[in-house]
Amino acid sequence: MSELDPTGLIRIARAGSAAETDAEPLDLGRRVRELRKARGWTLEQAAEKAGLARSTLSKIENSQMSPTYEALKKLAVGLSISVPQLFTPPERPPATGRMAVTRAEEGAPQATATYEHRLLAGPLKGKKMLPYTARIRARSLEEFGGWVRHDGEEFLLVLTGVIRLYTEFYEPMEMRRGDSAYYDASMGHNVVSVSAEDATILWVTSLT
Repeated sequence: MSELDPTGLIRIARAGSAAETDAEPLDLGRRVRELRKARGWTLEQAAEKAGLARSTLSKIENSQMSPTYEALKKLAVGLSISVPQLFTPPERPPATGRMAVTRAEEGAPQATATYEHRLLAGPLKGKKMLPYTARIRARSLEEFGGWVRHDGEEFLLVLTGVIRLYTEFYEPMEMRRGDSAYYDASMGHNVVSVSAEDATILWVTSLT
């Protein structure tokens, strides 16, 4: 396998993850917590529906106690499932086969005073992450009039030129082609170009 072969690296990573998953026993506490959260219930709501004390349910979810069979029956009734389903790992959702290809220069650029964004995978609806390229027009922090911040996490990869990444809690960082950063997007952040030409970057923002 060539060191530049990303598909080989992906296969190795997936194989390692599958092996670890197969060997891991079911965590009843985690399973109960996932079932509760899937229904949008608080601990209090789930405990009330199951006829259990909140403290008891909390201990079960945190693996601090082994529930009796009676408690398991109450949990199953409260969650509207059978007792065996408490010990059945959740099935992986089937592959949807969704895919979107964006050719070079496709997608209308969205220009602002500081950036020029070009959305990738635009026609794909219900995305869990937002990929886009940006041409960095800004040359100084003062051009922004304050921090950019929003929900989620963000990944940045420099494609061309040189940028300076400003963040609320870290020292400014100069980044060149091939450099990347992954950060909490609710932390204030701004990017400026420090090269003669406008730098370009790839941004991927989580939407969940």
